[in-house]
Amino acid sequence: MFARTERLLLRPGWAEDAPALARAIADEQVVRNLATAPWPFALEDAEAFLAAPRDPAMPSFLIMERRTDGPPTIVGACGLGRRPSGAVELGYWIGRAHWGKGFATEAGRALVDIARTLKLPRLEASHFLDNPASGRVLEKLGFKPTGLSAERYSCARGGDAMARLYRLSLMGRGELERPLAA
Repeated sequence: MFARTERLLLRPGWAEDAPALARAIADEQVVRNLATAPWPFALEDAEAFLAAPRDPAMPSFLIMERRTDGPPTIVGACGLGRRPSGAVELGYWIGRAHWGKGFATEAGRALVDIARTLKLPRLEASHFLDNPASGRVLEKLGFKPTGLSAERYSCARGGDAMARLYRLSLMGRGELERPLAA
């Protein structure tokens, strides 16, 4: 599965992307806001990430900046994942050199559209409290704060940190939605 936006190409990662992926994410300020990425993030970590089996119903993408003057550049990654509760969570990261350009919002909109195409009833998301910019992205995508915060594990931090929880209903009007479990 692939998706195109005005400035981005979302596509699966391939083994040959490992060096560029490792360079794109090699920033502690980025990695510390993720759940499973270790710090420091090495080439071997990129290779393992790209080789990991994927659930075809839960797409995962590299976010590539489309250019006309050269090859596409990895600016981040995004995807859908199933939480232990069964809920589907939207996640993303953007390399620091590309912060403030709207790439997270643009890629997130494409991912929300994919979730609708997959007929998912809702999405969940969260951000660590010390990363409020991510919360602003989620709100631009239509996510609503649940009013709940919970500890979430961050491999790079080496432990739990408080995160604010969000939800986005993808259901049409008049359909009932089950309440969110914390």
